[in-house]
Amino acid sequence: MIDPRRLRILRAAADHRTVTAAAAALYLTPSAVSQQLAALEQETGHTLLTRSGRGVRLTAAGEILLEHANAMLAQLERAEAELAAYAGGSAGEVTVAAFATGIAEVLAPAIVTLGVRRPGVRVRVRDAEGDASLPMVLDGEADVALAVEYRGAPREGDRRLVRVPLYAEPFDAVLHAGHPLAAEPEVALLSLADSDWIGPYPGNPCLDMVLLACELAGFDPRLRHSSDDFRAVVALAGAGAGVALVPRSALRGMEVRDVVVRPVTGPAAFRRVFAAVRRGAEDHPLIRPVLDALGDAAAGLSTREG
Repeated sequence: MIDPRRLRILRAAADHRTVTAAAAALYLTPSAVSQQLAALEQETGHTLLTRSGRGVRLTAAGEILLEHANAMLAQLERAEAELAAYAGGSAGEVTVAAFATGIAEVLAPAIVTLGVRRPGVRVRVRDAEGDASLPMVLDGEADVALAVEYRGAPREGDRRLVRVPLYAEPFDAVLHAGHPLAAEPEVALLSLADSDWIGPYPGNPCLDMVLLACELAGFDPRLRHSSDDFRAVVALAGAGAGVALVPRSALRGMEVRDVVVRPVTGPAAFRRVFAAVRRGAEDHPLIRPVLDALGDAAAGLSTREG
């Protein structure tokens, strides 16, 4: 009989692509992970993983077993949800991993709402970049992710996760007040092709969105300065160090000096924000109120994509 605990380890190995990373995510030693995977192969009678350098990848048999593992783990989440519902589910803690702007714009208002509707539901917040929260949910480090679309993100049909769309927002151009285009009501993205640029570090989903928009406009931005803090990005633009595209909600309430903020015409960068939970947990009596509060807090934030 297959030990279901080993199926969780198999999924972690498939997600993280190395035994070391899977072990860290599961708070196990690499040797323990290797032993459990070897035991799983013995239980099934099939080779499930092959090594490639320092990494691992699933064999065809491993892919088949992973599909069943995803279904089984989702069913276990549903069982926990039903048991919690049976017990009442009136009080408990939900961990939400979210990026900074999402915390300010959506999660903090949702916590206020929950304090009125469901005072027994306590939210624990983990600050995580938009591409880091989903692995935290899959690894069990968080119950809910507040995430953004990015290259390599699990697709909407991923059997491990359930998504709840929240809002989409454009990136606005941030220019020094003395920039030749500062007086224009709108800025064509292509007109910034010869400027120096300020942007997030590689790996930040926002950088992917900016690069894709510039690529569609017909140029590669000349990135001179990097920061994942949008306040720093705006400050650098105010110092004349370059131009930037910044998500609209990140600018809301920010003190801006020596810059102008203009909507962009042409190919536009959009940030699409969603909540995600492990499949089967979406109706958990503690998690469902959190998802509903996030949806209510996000209502009205979306901007139509042009």
